[in-house]
Amino acid sequence: MGWFLLTLGVALWWGAHLFKRVAPAARANLGDKGKGMVALALAGSIILMVIGYRMAPVVQVWNPPTFFTHINNLLILIAIYMMSPAPKKGKLLTGMRHPMLAGFSLWAIAHLMVNGDVASIVLFGGLLGWSLATPGIINRADPAWTPGEPGTLAKDGMFLAASVVLLIVIGLIHSWLGYNPFGG
Repeated sequence: MGWFLLTLGVALWWGAHLFKRVAPAARANLGDKGKGMVALALAGSIILMVIGYRMAPVVQVWNPPTFFTHINNLLILIAIYMMSPAPKKGKLLTGMRHPMLAGFSLWAIAHLMVNGDVASIVLFGGLLGWSLATPGIINRADPAWTPGEPGTLAKDGMFLAASVVLLIVIGLIHSWLGYNPFGG
């Protein structure tokens, strides 16, 4: 049952995110109520993924080396920064078209590095596949893109500091849930 819920959750995540791109007319016909439906589908997908992941039996494929924990934390910090407002308000990432999706990809890769079980491969691999496929779908649907005006390095510094704080908070929550993201 865990595998089914996990896979259904990942599929629902893909479907909810890509609905607007794959069926633009159907999404447009829903109007504003479509936003609520997509939000509900995304919330449902997260619930299914969490329940399915926790229910799935642990089938170990490989045992990641302990030093991957430190690489994971660095990649997560970069991912948080890329998913923050820094790309729009800072200077460093202004020329990047899909920084949030790139950050999401780093997040998924980091989790794949430190989790060598099948459920993690399904969950984080499935989400990685979505984050890698989506930029091409967006670019095909909307090929014209112009970078915004660059912000300041001070804003980049501010969002980096906020990303460090958020990384610590996320790490503490992971520890509270029984996963030690800081090693040791």
